[in-house]
Amino acid sequence: MSTKWPEGYGLILLEETDSTMSEATRRAAEISGPTWIMAKRQTAAHGRRGRAWSSPKGSFAGTLVLRPKEGLETVALRSFVAALALFDSFVALTGRAEAFALKWPNDVLMHGQKLAGILLESSGAQGRVDQLAIGIGVNLVNAPSAEALEQRAIAPAALGVDVTQEDFLAELAHHYAEWESRFATYGFAPIREAWLARAAKLGEVITARMTNRELTGTFDGIDAQGNLVLKTAKSRENIPAAEVYF
Repeated sequence: MSTKWPEGYGLILLEETDSTMSEATRRAAEISGPTWIMAKRQTAAHGRRGRAWSSPKGSFAGTLVLRPKEGLETVALRSFVAALALFDSFVALTGRAEAFALKWPNDVLMHGQKLAGILLESSGAQGRVDQLAIGIGVNLVNAPSAEALEQRAIAPAALGVDVTQEDFLAELAHHYAEWESRFATYGFAPIREAWLARAAKLGEVITARMTNRELTGTFDGIDAQGNLVLKTAKSRENIPAAEVYF
C-alpha cells in the first residue's frame, strides 16, 4: 500500500467471505477499536433494505467497524463522513474532481452514474450503539449490470485508471481517518458544508420516493440531522429516509 495506514486503525484482510458486514458481526467480540475488514471476494453481499449487492471480481468490498460513544442519531451521520472519504479517495487516485459527486443519502456518482454505495448497520440496546459497521462497495473494475443495480453504474476504468483493491483501501482508510477526526472535533457542521459542496443536483429538481408517498421538488440541501430538504410549491420538507431519483 503506497498510502500510509492511519494510526490507531486495525486491518483484517480476507481472500473470501460471504459479506464483510456479516464478518463484522461475527468478529464483534474481538474488535475493540476502529478496524477495517476487506475481502477480495464476497459471495453474499447485501445493500440497503436487504437488497442483494452485486460484487464482480476485482470490486472493492470493505467494512469499517467502530465503537462509537455518541447517540444513534449522531452515529448515523457517519454515512456523510464515509461519503466524503470516498470522494477524496477517487479524486486522489484519478486527479479528476469534476467527474465525481455525492448523491443523498449514501451513493457516490461518477459522470452521473453510480460508482460506490455505503451501508450503515449498528447494534446495541436501550438507545446505546455498541458497534457501528460502515459497509462500502465500489465498482473498481467492472460495473454490475443495470438489472443488478436497478440503475446505471460505472467504474474508474472508464477514466483509464487501474486501481487495486489494496491501494483503494489504503487511500480510503487514510481519508476516512481525516474526516472522522474533523467530525469528532468539530461535529457535523463542517461535514455538512463539505458534503453539500460536492452534492449532485443541489438546487435542481429531484424526486424523493418514500414508503407511502412521492414528492418532486427542488433539492434545497440537508439539515443539521442529515435529512434531505426538499422545497415544493406548497412546502419545504425535511425527509429522513427516501430513494432519490433524477
